[in-house]
Amino acid sequence: MFSTRLFADISYTGNLPQLEITAVTNDSRRVQPGSVFVCTVGRSFDGHQYAQTALDKGAAMVVTEHRLGLAQEVCVENGRAVYAQLCSAFFDHPSRKLRLIAVTGTNGKTTVTTVIKQLLEADGHRCGLIGTIHTMVDDVELPAKYTTPEAWDLEMLLAKMAGAGCDCCIMEASSQALDQLRLYGLRFEVGVFTNLTQDHLDYHGTMEQYFAAKATLFQACETVIYNKDDQWACRLPLLYPDKKCVSFSLENQSADYTARNTLLASGGVAFTMVGRNSVNHIRFPMPGAFSVSNAMAAAITALRMGVSGNRVTTALENSCGVRGRSEVLYDGDFTVICDFAHTGDSIRKILSGVRPFVQKRLVVLFGCAGQRDAAKRPQMARAASDYADLLVLTSDNPRKEDPESIIAEIEPMIRQSGVPYFVKLERRSAVAFALEQLQPGDVLVLCGKGHEDYQVIDGVTVYLDEHRIVREWLEQRNPVKHACEDGSAKE
Repeated sequence: MFSTRLFADISYTGNLPQLEITAVTNDSRRVQPGSVFVCTVGRSFDGHQYAQTALDKGAAMVVTEHRLGLAQEVCVENGRAVYAQLCSAFFDHPSRKLRLIAVTGTNGKTTVTTVIKQLLEADGHRCGLIGTIHTMVDDVELPAKYTTPEAWDLEMLLAKMAGAGCDCCIMEASSQALDQLRLYGLRFEVGVFTNLTQDHLDYHGTMEQYFAAKATLFQACETVIYNKDDQWACRLPLLYPDKKCVSFSLENQSADYTARNTLLASGGVAFTMVGRNSVNHIRFPMPGAFSVSNAMAAAITALRMGVSGNRVTTALENSCGVRGRSEVLYDGDFTVICDFAHTGDSIRKILSGVRPFVQKRLVVLFGCAGQRDAAKRPQMARAASDYADLLVLTSDNPRKEDPESIIAEIEPMIRQSGVPYFVKLERRSAVAFALEQLQPGDVLVLCGKGHEDYQVIDGVTVYLDEHRIVREWLEQRNPVKHACEDGSAKE
């Protein structure tokens, strides 16, 4: 693409070189001959330090936030915003060819985005999906490195979706991505806010800053769908009084949509979603009250996108659920559930949702991640000990933090709770040990890994798939039921 076309919508100072551009990057390691290198500033780096290096490697030009006196340099006000705009322009603005939906919040993003995709596809749409578990271009699965990719990778994915004939894209919007302006310039038909609980404070510092980052998404949304049961989400109509704001709630009758006649069971939920001018009787095959909230968020989004109420209810009932989210790996004389719960709130939600259906004991396995927000560890321990009859403490992703030190940090609180517990540092062995403890009527909840099939230990990524561990353990013992290849239970 020629540089004048690339910068057609960009405000800049300096002399724009008249050149053919081959790529746009803000990473000097990815510079190739003909690239535009955009200097962006982060918390621990300043891209301006690498501007000359980029030119030496063959960059056609550099974009800076303050003059460096270099050849082939133009200056802009905000490097991150301009980087996103340039990436969009390079791929010919693919987002303009798609109907965009974004979901943000601490918990529920993956479930809500995945179910929205299922609902829209049931209505005949071809959809792309960008999220934590994976990226989907229609029905083609691609690996996901980040929940919300960097601007270049994001625009490339949007271009693939548009090129493959997709008409919609549903994406998870992480707080870091919003703070770093990775989504700058995109316009969303619908934005969803699920909830906000403590997480990522190692990055944001305070809950106020965490919320502020999340809330920026809705500047670019036509319709705001928010959870009226969440105190943070309730701020959105005040922040955006000119937006179309639609609320949902499990109990609050003043919400635009309310769940009534809710029935919770181990195999899923059933409820009536009552709107201003609609009544939908919904069955959804994921357990827990939080699944009612997630189903409502997805359903309302689909309705706003033009899907009929009847088609929404049918598609929800036929939903295949989400890998690693309240996923039943085995349901026979005992039950094994896998969930990505890795915060105090998410652990509390999955365990409180399961607890009413436990016939005998609730066994909970969990660990706390290393080199992440350590302030949430006591909350995780408290939530687990509030509901469990037996705890197995193990590692999550310790990264370069000492796993024994992580466990030692929460062990006194567990001991004080009086709940019987075991410490099994190595996670594979811990899962097998937890399975060995199960008796008829017990329920085991494996918290933390969910969809992940790896563990990060001392900076090294190793293979660890709890779906496979459970399946192989069951096959060795040949119970009445055992797990399928996809992790579900069969006779």
